[in-house]
Amino acid sequence: MIVTTSQAPTSELLQQAKRLANELSALLVARRQLTVSKLLQQSDDGKVLVATDGELRLYDKEAEEQNKPLIYHPSMAFVKLKSMLRGGNEQLISLSKCEAGDTVLDCTAGLCSDTLLFSLTVGEQGNITALESQRLLYTIVREGLATYETSVQEIEQAMRRIDLRCEAHDQYLASLDDNSVDIVYFDPMFRQPLHESSAIKAIRTVANPNPLTLTSIEHAKRIARKSVILKEHSKSNEFERLEIPRVNEVRGNKIAYGVWYA
Repeated sequence: MIVTTSQAPTSELLQQAKRLANELSALLVARRQLTVSKLLQQSDDGKVLVATDGELRLYDKEAEEQNKPLIYHPSMAFVKLKSMLRGGNEQLISLSKCEAGDTVLDCTAGLCSDTLLFSLTVGEQGNITALESQRLLYTIVREGLATYETSVQEIEQAMRRIDLRCEAHDQYLASLDDNSVDIVYFDPMFRQPLHESSAIKAIRTVANPNPLTLTSIEHAKRIARKSVILKEHSKSNEFERLEIPRVNEVRGNKIAYGVWYA
């Protein structure tokens, strides 16, 4: 993989690119007048991470839309967060029984969209940990959560509050004590893709494609004081395989939740 910067980078941007290249064991290439297309041709794995003043941009030859990079953005979560701040209810929060002060573990962080909903809910007195097993995706989201700016202070605070870790959830779950968190959440990559946004299309090439294991679910049930919640395609057989009961399935809705209550 190649790490580079936008053209005419500042010294701070050059230092960031160097740090990221070292962290990702990637080749640091001076941008000069090189196009992204040229850099993609030179990259050994077809990936180029570009550090800009506002964000990290990952270009990937394997992506469905090569000209649309993967970036960190709260996406639809931003709309949901603003609704919550106005007193609106979110189904995920209601089903999980999440409250202010809770301890939440998101085992499949991805872009942390749903993690943000939990973070806003638990507040400053709560604890929100998110696990992402894929180093490249983790790095992009970590930098985004730390630097993304919005005019809504509560949403920025929710971003900064997330403790994002680059760890595999199966090993992490096994290491935790019984009844040590309130809520455990799983949102794996769907086996049957939906009509997806550009962000989700871009994430598919760097996300963990492995299905959840029953062992991970058993550990989640062991450590959860309130609930274990699974988000999946409404036609998925994962709820039955993983022994998580479906709840509140709405006809025509392509997303379904399964919840196990302690």
